Amino acid sequence: MKRFYIIIAILCSFITAKAQIGLGGGGSTTVGKISGNVIDSLTKKPMDYASVGLYRSGGKAPITGVITDEKGNFRLDNVKPGNYKVVITFIGYPDKVIDPVVTTAAKPDNNMGVISVPPSSKVLKEVQIQGQSALIENKIDKIVYNAEKDITAAGGNATDLLGKVPLVTVDINGNVSVRGDANVRVLINGKPSGATSTSLSDVLKAIPASQIKSIEVITSPSAKYDAEGSAGIINIITKQKNVSGISGSVSAAVGTRQNNGNFNLGYNKNRFSLNANIGGNLTWPQTSTIDQMIELGDATNSTSHGTSRVTRHASNSSISANYEFNAFNSINSSFKLLDFNFNTNSNTHTFGANPFQGPYVYDLHSTQHNEFSNFDWNFDYTHKFKKEGEELDLSTQWSHGTGTTNYTNLFSTQFNPNVKNNIAGLNNEFTLQGDYTLPINKVFKLEAGGKGIFRRINSTSDYYSYDYTQVNNDPNANFYFDNVLSNIYKYNQNVVAGYSVFTITLPKKWSILAGMRLENTSIHGDPESLSQEVQPFNQTYLTVVPSLTIQKQLTTTQTIKLAYSKRITRPSLQFLNPFVNKSNSQAWQVGNPQLSPEVSQTLEVDYNSFIGTSILNVSAYYKHTAGLIEGIGAPYQPYGPDSTTISLTRFQNVGANNSFGGSIFGTINPFKALTIIMNINAYTYKPDPTGLFSKDKSQNGTYIQYGGFVRASLNLPKDYVVETFAFGSSPRHTLQGTTSNFSIFGIGAKKQLMQKRLAIGLNVIEPFHANKNFTTNLSSPGYKQYSNFQLPFRSYGITFSYSFGKLSFSNPNAPKKGVNNDDLKQGDQGGGGGAPAGGGR
Repeated sequence: MKRFYIIIAILCSFITAKAQIGLGGGGSTTVGKISGNVIDSLTKKPMDYASVGLYRSGGKAPITGVITDEKGNFRLDNVKPGNYKVVITFIGYPDKVIDPVVTTAAKPDNNMGVISVPPSSKVLKEVQIQGQSALIENKIDKIVYNAEKDITAAGGNATDLLGKVPLVTVDINGNVSVRGDANVRVLINGKPSGATSTSLSDVLKAIPASQIKSIEVITSPSAKYDAEGSAGIINIITKQKNVSGISGSVSAAVGTRQNNGNFNLGYNKNRFSLNANIGGNLTWPQTSTIDQMIELGDATNSTSHGTSRVTRHASNSSISANYEFNAFNSINSSFKLLDFNFNTNSNTHTFGANPFQGPYVYDLHSTQHNEFSNFDWNFDYTHKFKKEGEELDLSTQWSHGTGTTNYTNLFSTQFNPNVKNNIAGLNNEFTLQGDYTLPINKVFKLEAGGKGIFRRINSTSDYYSYDYTQVNNDPNANFYFDNVLSNIYKYNQNVVAGYSVFTITLPKKWSILAGMRLENTSIHGDPESLSQEVQPFNQTYLTVVPSLTIQKQLTTTQTIKLAYSKRITRPSLQFLNPFVNKSNSQAWQVGNPQLSPEVSQTLEVDYNSFIGTSILNVSAYYKHTAGLIEGIGAPYQPYGPDSTTISLTRFQNVGANNSFGGSIFGTINPFKALTIIMNINAYTYKPDPTGLFSKDKSQNGTYIQYGGFVRASLNLPKDYVVETFAFGSSPRHTLQGTTSNFSIFGIGAKKQLMQKRLAIGLNVIEPFHANKNFTTNLSSPGYKQYSNFQLPFRSYGITFSYSFGKLSFSNPNAPKKGVNNDDLKQGDQGGGGGAPAGGGR
């Protein structure tokens, strides 16, 4: 008869999942426990393996349940504050009912003590709950891409996923843009990371897709968010587990282009949760080719052809803990560690001519090593007041990063001197933030807060010149430290901000979100060099950032929204650094300490409609950008008139740009098993250069640029799933030229086993094209530059994922008793977890 008790426990576990999902919308998130000891009223002996059910006070449907251990003890975890009914059932005994059993926000735990049951059983029918979130959700203030539902993403990284997110495009170098604007603020779990300030594209390539739960795109952020990022905000949510007990997942992918692995583990008991994650990826060595040509009006030209071999690997890990003291006070702390490095070995053959030197030919052998390590440590405190919705959040973050870039360029002739450069960087970023939310009444809600960001960056560049008088079999032995060419750059940036936002709920389903943010930025740069006359510089500017959103719910399925936002893009270290970046021997870059920030203002109209299972979102927008920052290329002979001509790019505020754009996003289900998702975004580019930059302009007129994607998912019998996707973008225009279009096609399939906890799949990316070509054409009066970069892109891969979990309702010393529940709840943004990409839940 003990089988009946097991069935009851199974039922309770299913209903627990249902209750947690159904009650997750509002109110306090604090949970407690109800415990006690059940004994026979006559013998006074403990009643082991009795069923204990939890109901709402006066209710008839059980919420959850457990089984007593051999000492008669029981404990019901994850109980929200409220009035409950406890029902104890055991064969040969009448039901014991205790009602009410009360828990409060201030006292979330209730120990019922000893419960005597005098010497009829009830068996409940089994209940099964199944649910699945959509791949893409179109919410009022953002678009959410649920990456864990995309099986074609398994084996990739964050860059691969971002290319399939509505309104987002990614170029070959991993540079991210939203609706054509690359000035994007990227957050990880709602927080900025110091790692992204050094090299965002490399950080995204270091995050395995299997670690990502969802990606949010916010095109019109309110004044609550940092003003940085003219295109808006991308928030990457990583997976975390939030269940009672221990659960986790493991996934791996092996392919011809990239391999990765990921492991998640979560523990949650009452008001304490602990989550850990570790993952990494490894890219097989890839050999690319590059062709480049530079022409000047005075018959100076150069043409080069080369090959480059790149290896890359990265690791990413995190651990976080949360504890709720009661319904009003909780703390959270997390530690994230990222490490990546890549090595490049290239050979280039160049020939050309100039009026001073005549024809020339030389070869170049270049090696480069890049390594970066960063950690982010967060500590947050939340205080909730007795008034529903009133909350105070205090947050701190320390982000610390170290990086090295070492390269050696060896030329076959002395017209271009051999050079070696070791660059060491140190980045410390400290953040203090406070946010307060107060629902004044049913109409008004106030949000206010302040924030301070303090960045301290130090870069040391050690140059080594070459002694041609020495004869040595090892050419690296002839390098000597050159204190004249070496330099040090110290950069400090402080941003202090305050904001207030009002949410107004009006009759007839109108709502208004209005806010104002003030940000004061102060910058101090201190360059030191013996060979360049550079002076310390300072910048200070105050930015007023208003935001306004007016929304009208037309029907239960239709919404229209008008939004205005103002954003700024501060020039980062690479744009301000006055020292020349010579890591690419054919194309140098130099920053400009006098750069001003870009300021953009956007007016947007959105229409949302939900028809059955289909979604339609249509938006139109106008954006004005002042102080547009672009790199201006020009020919340069670094070692005098007899040396080879190269390209030197200097960053400048070139003028303004007015852009009109629109996007259409939709999902349809032609039949139940098939889902099709499509998105297209188009906008205009019409730069208006000012002053001396007018002569550098080679693009005339108004250009239409576009991008989009389509994805189809088919659920077949016996838990087979097939998916395919394609996305692409048009050529991109700058003041001086264009870059090539870009597209990717892929297909994947998987088989789900063990009640969808185990999944094995196959992926193919670009089956019809082994390589991708990326071209750049730049021109201005008397100057032309062309380059073509060919990269291996076709890949085949095998994916594997497995999710596990255990909820223990009995004495752990009695392994054959109790229930193991693997049907684990998926939480909302960062609060829950699910199967990794390519898995199943």
